[in-house]
Amino acid sequence: MKKKEATNRRGFIKKSVTGLMGAGFLSREGFSHPEEAATQDFPKIKSFRTLGRTGFKVSDIGTGDFDDPGPFRALLDAGVNYIDTSESYGQHGRKIGEVIKGRDRSSLFITSKLRANSSIRNIGKSGISKEGFIRRTNRVLKALGTDYLDCLMISSPETVEMLRCEGFHAATAQLKKEGKIRFVGVSHHGSQWITQPRESMEKVLTAAARDGRFDVMLLAYNFLKEDMSERILQVCKQENIGTTLMKTNPVRTYKYFQEVLEKHRYSKSRKLTEQEKEGLRRYKKKVENAQDFIKRYNLKSDKQIRDAAILFVLSNPNVHTVCTTVLNFDDASAYLKLSGKKLEPRDRSILSAYKKECGSLYCRHACGICEPRCPNKVPVNTIMRYDHYFASQGREKHAMIKYAALKSARADKCQNCPGYCESACPYGVPVQALLSSAHETLSLKNRRG
Repeated sequence: MKKKEATNRRGFIKKSVTGLMGAGFLSREGFSHPEEAATQDFPKIKSFRTLGRTGFKVSDIGTGDFDDPGPFRALLDAGVNYIDTSESYGQHGRKIGEVIKGRDRSSLFITSKLRANSSIRNIGKSGISKEGFIRRTNRVLKALGTDYLDCLMISSPETVEMLRCEGFHAATAQLKKEGKIRFVGVSHHGSQWITQPRESMEKVLTAAARDGRFDVMLLAYNFLKEDMSERILQVCKQENIGTTLMKTNPVRTYKYFQEVLEKHRYSKSRKLTEQEKEGLRRYKKKVENAQDFIKRYNLKSDKQIRDAAILFVLSNPNVHTVCTTVLNFDDASAYLKLSGKKLEPRDRSILSAYKKECGSLYCRHACGICEPRCPNKVPVNTIMRYDHYFASQGREKHAMIKYAALKSARADKCQNCPGYCESACPYGVPVQALLSSAHETLSLKNRRG
């Protein structure tokens, strides 16, 4: 290893956040010393699964977005071969291209995603024509420094109609003939609601599975969000479609949320509304239940639930790989250790108890049940997804930039609302309090100075 690279590695680890925090507790137990993390022997991938009709053997642990190339390189060296990318990741593609340079390209399965919504900035109507999609794909290939993509996905289609975008399918047909893509896929975070109500993840992805032109899917699935995703996975099995997952760890930084709300309770810039105070009271009661859960099961680190959550989804035979967000070398090592493992009975019991006692603190990704009740058309799913990036994945800058660019109503509308979304939630989630907290967290103007 070059001296400069080793120094950068250690410097990155020293500055990294300790990772995902659990329900109201923060533990550094189990995190290796920075020097050790830079030199330790990493675990290897132990399990590969056939990615549906593609026939490709993908590692059960996959990866994608990253800030530092060191941990990403370590994952590839350990056998990770599924790489999730997107046109929207910007310079990220070039970083990946630098790391994969010189590697056996045929051993990697690289995907990228393109949006098909002409209202999105820098896309426009010309961008979703056949020529537009081809032009955008060529830019992605150039950034990655590769001649082809293993899979090109249409990203987050808001309706079944958008899923059938003629320009996209005409482009993929030509790109296949030219050898620039091998397979076609679709990804979905859940309803967008940027300007008007959209269709559910289940409706869109089920239609995609039945369509016949999609070979791979990327969807949200975790132990607190099973129903909709389980049904999609079953349809994918029937159609022999490859399945990849995101949002697999629903455990949130509850202590962080409480601190945010407490800070604004005593803020000199503004006082909490009566509706927010009531929402905070409901929220705190649920946080207290979570604290009791932690004590009862003697949980010492958030990693216990995080790892169990990933093993939970990998225990589903209809799942092929999990896309992990790796911030540092400790994350990389921890995820690699999960490869090929099974969920232990005790951990399964803990997850079941967590779901029953603390599950109401998680706003289900891709649910969308509450959004039609909002008179202000606040895109609950989208905002809570950005908040998930910030609080659970540590991608703070990315989350704030996404929220700042949001064209729809924002969560400041929730500050004087009686909580229509909350009354509609079948999971008992304190949605109003989470949205108010998310607005304070993600608003750039509230975080300056």
